[in-house]
Amino acid sequence: MKKEEIREMSTADLKERLAQLQKEYLQQNATHAVTPLDNTAKITADRRTIARVKTELRQRELNNK
Repeated sequence: MKKEEIREMSTADLKERLAQLQKEYLQQNATHAVTPLDNTAKITADRRTIARVKTELRQRELNNK
């Protein structure tokens, strides 16, 4: 997901997406610990996407105060 896509989403959608991304990330990490993944860069990309979503949620929280 790109920054522009994240900014266009509503706050409720972002929270749902964050939960989904975190679940997938944890599952990938567990799977990778047992058997190596073909594309390990996906773990890094997912972690960065999670950070982008969290950053956008935090910015919205601060702007509403």
